[in-house]
Amino acid sequence: MDYRAAKQFILSRLRTDLSSHLHYHGLHHTMDVHKVAIELCEMEGIRGHELMLVKTAALYHDAGFVKNKHAGHEHEGCEMVRADLPRFGYSGQDIERICGMIMATKIPQSPQNHLEEILCDADLDYLGRDDFYKIGNSLFEELQAYHLIGDEQAWNRLQVSFLTAHRFHTRTNKSLREPVKQAYLRDLQELVATY
Repeated sequence: MDYRAAKQFILSRLRTDLSSHLHYHGLHHTMDVHKVAIELCEMEGIRGHELMLVKTAALYHDAGFVKNKHAGHEHEGCEMVRADLPRFGYSGQDIERICGMIMATKIPQSPQNHLEEILCDADLDYLGRDDFYKIGNSLFEELQAYHLIGDEQAWNRLQVSFLTAHRFHTRTNKSLREPVKQAYLRDLQELVATY
């Protein structure tokens, strides 16, 4: 399994093929999820071969956006994984585990094992971080660019319902990110109550 070559390959593709309208789902998001996934693996005791699988899944989790559509991008990413990774020495079993992680990030998230939980939490880690509003604004901008949301009031209502339904999965994020996320949820609920 040549993780470095696979990484170089997919990052090159994302750099050239992602739309400039992806204010949130751009290369910067992939790199953030990759970094957080590595940190979560460290804190959750994942090492070796499984760490390589999580890192690869993080790099590919939103690769389907090269098709420039929101719906079904996880499925598209899995198709890319199945097409790309055999040439880098990934086994069929590894590829299916990577696809399981990618599909688990589809909203509403549905992780079935520890590695899937890690990728899901890495994907939405910002919900409990200091850059919540900055990153959230980039998602709002992107959804507007694709005509998937109306005004700021509609966006804030969506955020309230999303944060209310969302759950972190790993022990690490339940303790580190959940309390911060709950504070943002309370702030947004107060704001929406004024509409």
